[in-house]
Amino acid sequence: MSYPRANLVIVGLGLIGGSLARALRESGFSARFIGCGHREASLQRGVALGVIDEFTLDLDAAFDRADILVLCTPTLTASAVLERILERMGEGDGPVVTDVASVKGSLRDTALRVAGKMPARLVLGHPIAGSERSGVDASRADLFRRHRVVLTPEPGNDPAALALVRAMWESTGADVLEMTVERHDAVLAATSHLPHVLAYALVDALAGAEARADIFRCAAGGFRDFTRIASSDPVMWRDIALANRDALLAAIDLFGGHLAQLRGAVAAGDGEQLLATFSRAKQARDEFAALLAGRGQDAGSA
Repeated sequence: MSYPRANLVIVGLGLIGGSLARALRESGFSARFIGCGHREASLQRGVALGVIDEFTLDLDAAFDRADILVLCTPTLTASAVLERILERMGEGDGPVVTDVASVKGSLRDTALRVAGKMPARLVLGHPIAGSERSGVDASRADLFRRHRVVLTPEPGNDPAALALVRAMWESTGADVLEMTVERHDAVLAATSHLPHVLAYALVDALAGAEARADIFRCAAGGFRDFTRIASSDPVMWRDIALANRDALLAAIDLFGGHLAQLRGAVAAGDGEQLLATFSRAKQARDEFAALLAGRGQDAGSA
């Protein structure tokens, strides 16, 4: 497949933006990669690493040069940046704009508020891949390979813009699927946002315990694996939790109800209920691991 040899602008050059630029350079999707943001040191580092060819601190200048513009800033920041971009977007010209934010509802709400409708060339998306590491130095070309990317097209989207964004992600080796905004945000609240909240909560609770030193000294692989994601960027996850508040609260309440049932079983010495719960969970987790193995993906991946 041949790809458009176009200018691709990455707004927010961190792990995801840097990895996308590396992957698209490797696939030959675009001819030139331009970084944009407010942290000049990070952008200079991107040039030094060969992730981008050049950079600008001026969003308007970046927009004017872009054929495709990918918004890779943190979730809450993305809404503010998108608002500025929407003020420049016309009906049928200008770059195709997409994003990588973990929450789609807040960006769609911004678009509807600013533009009055979903712009034809704005295609929202989210790569379900990442790492507890952050920054352009952590970027790598294979980050999205055999991982899912969810696009959340709206009825007013230009089919050509949607096809271009799909082709972009497919060129990274990702599997691309489509969902509604509501479905995406509910699914991600349960499978990504809630696990991060739980990992942060567990580490924070144990860090304040009287036996903290012994707890961490004796912690084994299970604790390490479960809490690995608590090393993720706290600012990013604060923003995600706030942006996806309603769906996350629903997921927390669902989990809280199950946890209360388990507590009741432990308090009552109800081994049968514990065994039934653990057995159902093991079967579901084994099926999930087999599904990932069939896709050639590590079950422990972020």
